[in-house]
Amino acid sequence: MKLFLILCAAGILVYAGINLFMLWYSGRYILTPEEAAGTDTDCALVFGANVWSSGLSHMLEDRVKTGIALYESGAVDRILMSGDHGREDYDEVNSMKRYAVAEGVPADAVFMDHAGFSTYETAYRAQAVFQVESTILVTQKYHLYRAIFLARMMGIEAYGVAADLRPYYNDFYNQLRESLARVKDFGMVILRPEPTYLGEVIPISGSGSQTDDTDEYRKN
Repeated sequence: MKLFLILCAAGILVYAGINLFMLWYSGRYILTPEEAAGTDTDCALVFGANVWSSGLSHMLEDRVKTGIALYESGAVDRILMSGDHGREDYDEVNSMKRYAVAEGVPADAVFMDHAGFSTYETAYRAQAVFQVESTILVTQKYHLYRAIFLARMMGIEAYGVAADLRPYYNDFYNQLRESLARVKDFGMVILRPEPTYLGEVIPISGSGSQTDDTDEYRKN
């Protein structure tokens, strides 16, 4: 019983320590949209989230809107949409690009990472596949701390802009899940496993059409 209690106490200390460290480390890199406009970065990297049958979920819509606003303000001239497109019947990234193009962003300025299955894989692939050296990460603030930490551990000069444009359902669950994910990804950075897919290099300095898997954007 004594050993069990010691292990429990150690686990709680590790959990709390990693969370506090990540909040402290990444917090200084979270910017306002106005501050972000003063950075010189390769792109805005927008993280995927759920897509509903009716369209983008509220969280995802707000992330994409924030990415569009950064493009329109001149903070970035390219947007990298990263999300889950691992099945034919579920596609986050084309939904994200479609929304941005409909709002007036040129199709060639919007890249898609079809294999951004997790925050870790998105950060890894941004550096390894898209050769991103600097970026403004776009997601809700609770998620930004981990996203910034991972991107910077991958060697990317990463900043973040929060996409909290409204209250969200189940906030307590999201915060709890995120606190556990920080611990998991702290370990991932140490072990550094390769992502599910790597593939050929697609420089962010090129055209977003290189990532298209449909002809629908050519008219734009």
